[in-house]
Amino acid sequence: MSSNGVLGALSRGMVAGAVGTIAMTASERLEMAVSGREASQVPGQVGAHLLPGKNPDSPSDVARLNSPVHWAHGISMGALRGALDLAGLRGPQASVVHFALFWGGDVALYRALGVADVPWRWEPDELAADMLSKGVYAAVTGAVYDALASD
Repeated sequence: MSSNGVLGALSRGMVAGAVGTIAMTASERLEMAVSGREASQVPGQVGAHLLPGKNPDSPSDVARLNSPVHWAHGISMGALRGALDLAGLRGPQASVVHFALFWGGDVALYRALGVADVPWRWEPDELAADMLSKGVYAAVTGAVYDALASD
């Protein structure tokens, strides 16, 4: 690992997470254009559940929170990629673990908040779209993190 220890790894992870979020967002928009699927409101619903004074049943609260929560979540989860580096995981192996933790953590959170059912009850196209976009995120975040860590 390169310089700056913990702070450096977490910061590189957040930068990589921002780039990964750009890639994830682009892949989601492409998938929606092809499939005709509407944009997910899950980030806004999660934010409305977690932020005081917000109502997850309010379409306006959910809509206002959707994009900021999506970006904050993607950027902050990049720090997890840095933490994996600190734990000694690097390269493709770290990206696979990052994907599993990112996707699995999201599924657990959605279920705990009552935002989504368990994944095996999702429609196959919904499950595929979610795993694809988060796979793109993990792959791009990992590649960017590894490039930044090698400097």
